[in-house]
Amino acid sequence: MLSASHVSKSFAGIRALADASLDVRVGEIHALVGENGAGKSTLVRILTGALAPDAGDVTFAGSRVTSFSPLDARRLGIVAIHQHPSLFPDLSVAENLAIGGERKGPFSRIDWDARRTRATALLASVGARIDVDRDAASLSLPEQQLVEIARALGVKAKLLILDEPTASLTPQEVDRLFALLSGLRAAGTAIVYITHRLDELPRLADRVTVLRDGTTVGTEDMEGVTEARLIQLMVGREVATVFPKRTVPIGNPVLEVTRLSASSVGVRDVSFQVRRGEIVGIAGLVGAGRTELARVLFGLEPASGGTVMLNGTRSVPRSPEEAISQGIAYLPEDRRRHGVVLDLSIAANLTLAALDRFSRGGVLDRAAERRVADDLIASLGIKTPGADVPVRQLSGGNQQKVALGRWLVRPPALLILDEPTQGVDVGAKAEIHRLMGELAAQGLAILMISSELAEVVGMSDRVLVMRGGTLAASFTREEATPERVMAAAFGTAA
Repeated sequence: MLSASHVSKSFAGIRALADASLDVRVGEIHALVGENGAGKSTLVRILTGALAPDAGDVTFAGSRVTSFSPLDARRLGIVAIHQHPSLFPDLSVAENLAIGGERKGPFSRIDWDARRTRATALLASVGARIDVDRDAASLSLPEQQLVEIARALGVKAKLLILDEPTASLTPQEVDRLFALLSGLRAAGTAIVYITHRLDELPRLADRVTVLRDGTTVGTEDMEGVTEARLIQLMVGREVATVFPKRTVPIGNPVLEVTRLSASSVGVRDVSFQVRRGEIVGIAGLVGAGRTELARVLFGLEPASGGTVMLNGTRSVPRSPEEAISQGIAYLPEDRRRHGVVLDLSIAANLTLAALDRFSRGGVLDRAAERRVADDLIASLGIKTPGADVPVRQLSGGNQQKVALGRWLVRPPALLILDEPTQGVDVGAKAEIHRLMGELAAQGLAILMISSELAEVVGMSDRVLVMRGGTLAASFTREEATPERVMAAAFGTAA
């Protein structure tokens, strides 16, 4: 179906792809893996007509592609579903699903009933129960992703490219997605599946191609490759452990939450503590109230009851400004929308939460800002030509490091991490986990929300499980087995 041979691409002298090759067969699920910055996104943009390669050949369905646009790619049947959904926020779900799927003349009337019926059927085909009249802006990330997948089905894609499609899905939604993709494979659809969750691949993929530093380093049958082998190909070295949990002294309580409720977002009667040097993980299914709890603690949502104590002082922040002044930092789930300012430089992003330290009389000391930024870039291992590069140009893992590094300029008492390694590669994940251990050793209290069960169990000193907006269970590190945590999340016996 598709063959890309010896493709290269550079941006302002920086090589993104060099001798990258990929071939995908009819009726095959072909995994594409690599560290953030390996060139996966650049290759996808070339395959979908968004970029022209500097060199190399691309053929589709037996014909050489010389130059084509995203519209041409869509007409050929090439559809990409990106990690960050691209729905039109002010249009309804039905209208979003109609884009590219309806064939109407310039003076045709819209059959709204037919449009809604078609939208409902497409959503049902991916196991989604979403009101088709809802605005896309009101959807959660998992819901947006399911709508994107349904839209691809509506245009009858011949080649479907999925970038981290399970990053925000529950285990049941993942199972439904895999069953759906298997059905598309059986019907002859070619699928490129990009993921950092290597444990998914044996269940799904037929073959796997590994990119490293813009170059294809291997393509192997999935049946004969191990996860350890993939990691070695991806990073060029052995990764001793992805969850380097450090044992550090646990001190006095930093955060004490007692019967906290927020009726506007469904949080009710939540009580727990986080102590100095402690990493407390919060597990639960999508919609369990984990992110909503974090937003209440950071002053983004109003509390309707209960108390919050920070270092022994009563504190219920009414705004993020109050939360920051009290020593609370928050790394949100959607880093591109809320974690970084994409069009600002790395230096500007890193110092954004502590501008008073770099200004005098309202004038920014850019030299001081640059010195701090250079130090953080080095200590966090951010891959960039320099501190003046816009964050938009960084890979997902490096954007996450920038979002985290912002809170290290003025170290907080409590750091709330919502999905800290979602959509980052195994190497960046290990680095972020190592940094979490170092911060805990310095006495920082960390509250970590994660949908990745291995991360919660592997990195936490204690695990809290939320269900239906409240705490359903609490486990010590020794008690927190994957089976127990999932049983509490689902409300079943372990």
